[in-house]
Amino acid sequence: MTHVTRPTPQRAVIIGAGIAGLACAARLRATGYAVTLLERHGVVGGKIRTIPSPAGPIDAGPTVLTMRHVFDDLFAQLGTRVEDHVTLIKQDELARHFWPDGSTLSLYADETRTIDALRSFGGDTAVTDFLKFTRRTRQLFAAFDAPMMQAPEPKLAALTKHVLRQPHLIPAMAPLSTLKTLLKRSFRDPRLRQLFGRYATYVGGSPTHAPAILSLIWQAEANGVWVVEGGMHKLTQALGKLLDAHGVETHTNAHVDHIDVQDGTVRAVHLENGTHIPCDVLIHAGDPRALATGALGPDTRHIAPQTAKAKRSFSARVLSFAATPQGPDLAHHNVFFAADAHSEFNDLMAGRIPAQPSFYICALDRGHGTPPPPLERFEIITNAPATGDTNAPAPADTATEDLSPWLHQITRQMAQHGIRFAPTPDTTTITTPQAFGQMFPASLGALYGQTPHGLTAALQRPTARTQIPNLYLAGGGTHPGAGVPMATLSARHAAEAILSDQTSTSRSGQTATHGGMSTA
Repeated sequence: MTHVTRPTPQRAVIIGAGIAGLACAARLRATGYAVTLLERHGVVGGKIRTIPSPAGPIDAGPTVLTMRHVFDDLFAQLGTRVEDHVTLIKQDELARHFWPDGSTLSLYADETRTIDALRSFGGDTAVTDFLKFTRRTRQLFAAFDAPMMQAPEPKLAALTKHVLRQPHLIPAMAPLSTLKTLLKRSFRDPRLRQLFGRYATYVGGSPTHAPAILSLIWQAEANGVWVVEGGMHKLTQALGKLLDAHGVETHTNAHVDHIDVQDGTVRAVHLENGTHIPCDVLIHAGDPRALATGALGPDTRHIAPQTAKAKRSFSARVLSFAATPQGPDLAHHNVFFAADAHSEFNDLMAGRIPAQPSFYICALDRGHGTPPPPLERFEIITNAPATGDTNAPAPADTATEDLSPWLHQITRQMAQHGIRFAPTPDTTTITTPQAFGQMFPASLGALYGQTPHGLTAALQRPTARTQIPNLYLAGGGTHPGAGVPMATLSARHAAEAILSDQTSTSRSGQTATHGGMSTA
């Protein structure tokens, strides 16, 4: 009998077990890599995190899924389906919106229902403006999906050629306009300008400074919104269990001290407890600013250098709690607008907590097709500046910061809409930008990486490949950007780059080494 020696699989180490790190692990394990996943917190999930409560774990991060095809593709890499592991519930009602004047508007997955709601809300004028805006954003979303979001390394020259081949895109892009300016031209009803301006905040920006092309974000939601039964954390928990079953080594409470680079190649990752893990490939799935600022050692300071100086996106204050609500009926996804949108964004751009913020209430136990329980789970989010904004005051100590004025302000604004909660939430479960900064190294509390402001901001993000040939990047701070589906797409770009580079290296006759974990 002939003995066949199987090659030792290459070892990939991934720093960060948020959605991007989990997705990288799934894709690389499916292609035969031995994968080690390192997470500094006690559980996987990253920004998809929870707060404990008497009603069970409450999401304290993202709340819904869009672009479901991204997750269908991810689970398919491991030979399974999303619905075999979590229950996804498509929402008939995308979002419910409330204004201080008492007006309300729901947007629906069925555009006919949205049009009927708009006609009742603002008459034929509102319908006409919405249909024109939707045609514009649908055109932009379709045109830029392949050359921008799906492309691993989009280039300005290639995008320019793409647009010039389709000159009708230029007026739709409104390249010299901000989102605010475009919306002023698009909607005669100021409430609708305020509504669609909120989509800039979904990537951590202000409509006053974000480019008009970000209007296409609306289409990601218009194409479908799904709720994960039990909460978004069920998705990352399911991925974690699936990776365990496929042999991925996951280490939680694993704090990386530094990355060891020798002869221009990553050789190992060193943990604070003295453990070092040799690797053939390293994927950093955290904020790339950690590399550029030397937070993970001096050997990677030249990686993603733009992130060290670039302005940061917005952050948030997040309140998660369990209570019984009183007042107007809520959907899963609810937005309550401030009376003065200009004041809110002026404050944010100046690095101040808004005096009169708009706020988002996620009713986590609604939108499931069944009556909510007596004690429901809620998440309230308001925008806040990142702690690293150069105009912001010095970061407060999260242990001593007085959050009562903010909570009282939110409570007063909710009361104006007739909303009350029993028991009344307190400050103990508020997550601040300072806390986010502590949880996610070198992020300065920003939740979406670099600012999305400026026409070419999307092209300024780091891409998967770096100047170190076996170091790759993934996550919301890299291309194609922030948000759960975008970070998941970044993992696909990283995995495909690794496999492509491995093939090129193999053809050149080079081989990689393999090492195991050891303790110094």
